[in-house]
Amino acid sequence: MKTLDAGRIGVAGQALGIAQAALECAVAYSQQRQAFGKPISAMQTIQNKLADMECKIWSARLLNWHAAKLKDDGHSFTKEAAMAKLAASETATFCGHQAIQILGGMGYVNDMPAERHYRDARITEIYEGTSEIQRLVIAGNLLKEMVQ
Repeated sequence: MKTLDAGRIGVAGQALGIAQAALECAVAYSQQRQAFGKPISAMQTIQNKLADMECKIWSARLLNWHAAKLKDDGHSFTKEAAMAKLAASETATFCGHQAIQILGGMGYVNDMPAERHYRDARITEIYEGTSEIQRLVIAGNLLKEMVQ
């Protein structure tokens, strides 16, 4: 189980890299793309999407750092690794989706990195245990902790 737990921290790190790349792609495009005489980054809806992406990335990043710290310190980290993997992989998918939304039709073409980020993000929800399995691991550990 420790091998899976450590792997989940690694997958979370990979997912965070994908999420960060999707955010950076969306920010760059939104600052370059003009609509109604100004960059689309000035539009409230685009700003809301970017803010949500940033908040989710930092939340997942902090969970992953916490799980890694527990591992480094020799403590049990099964639940925390599952939480980090779940949060980071779902954040990567969310950010990939939002990047495609911000890029519009350009986000869907193979020439743009947003399409690849979304595709890469989806697999992080599958390997080292699906999101549904992560939820079972988290809930199982939580229920054990609450009984003690």
